[in-house]
Amino acid sequence: MRKISILLVTAILFSSCVSKKKYLALEQENGQIKSELTKTRVEKEDLENKFAVIEARVNQYNAKIQSLNEDVEGLTIENKAKFEVSEDGAVVSTASKEKMRETLKNVDAEKLANAKTLKDSMNLAVQYNLSKAMDTSDLNEDEDIVVDINETVVMISIADDMLFNTASYRVGNKADKILKKLADVINSEPSLDVMVEGHTDSRSISTEKIADNWDLSVLRATSVVRKLQNQFKVAPEQLIASGRSSYQPLVENDSRENRAKNRRTRIILMPNIDKFFAMMEAK
Repeated sequence: MRKISILLVTAILFSSCVSKKKYLALEQENGQIKSELTKTRVEKEDLENKFAVIEARVNQYNAKIQSLNEDVEGLTIENKAKFEVSEDGAVVSTASKEKMRETLKNVDAEKLANAKTLKDSMNLAVQYNLSKAMDTSDLNEDEDIVVDINETVVMISIADDMLFNTASYRVGNKADKILKKLADVINSEPSLDVMVEGHTDSRSISTEKIADNWDLSVLRATSVVRKLQNQFKVAPEQLIASGRSSYQPLVENDSRENRAKNRRTRIILMPNIDKFFAMMEAK
């Protein structure tokens, strides 16, 4: 009996001793895990801090790249907007030159071969666009209408009786057809400046409403300008009214027929080079 008791006590003590060792081992293992976890957390925080620094640098570099791209784009736009002055005095921007080259691809090769300067090329480009507008305008010449294209200027001379009654400055309804065709040309090319010139013969005039030939020539020009603006919707900023009186005759005022030739209204279509190329750049 005593032996059995001793054996039981020994077993219990041995069992307690084994449990304690396991406990200490588990506690040690737990401590190591906690240490590893703490180390991992520290490393994680360190990596996060390093990543934040790298990310900040990347954002900084991206901002610099964006700024450089904007500078390059700005310099490109600025460079294209810069005007060049050639030896012959022609002024044109880089962008306009690029557009002009595109237009010149449509110009007759023989004419293009004769363009020796930048100004010649500019004139050809403008003339091409004007001619194209004239071709699509259905504006036909007859004995009372003369159309002349001189380089970049189109001059349309309209006989007096096509627009006005004798000694009158009021535009008659019979002028509507020709003015409508003319307006089609003007409205097709907003870069044009349009000068309307009144011309009289040498016979003097003086009435209650018309002081002299200067007055008559200017009144006729302003009447045509108003008709183009109000009835045919030509932009007023494109229009110029002027009078020449009798001082630029086509022929001597020595016969009825010659005086009729000198009584005329001349429409001068003049490309505004700045507006012309500005419109080309916008297309």
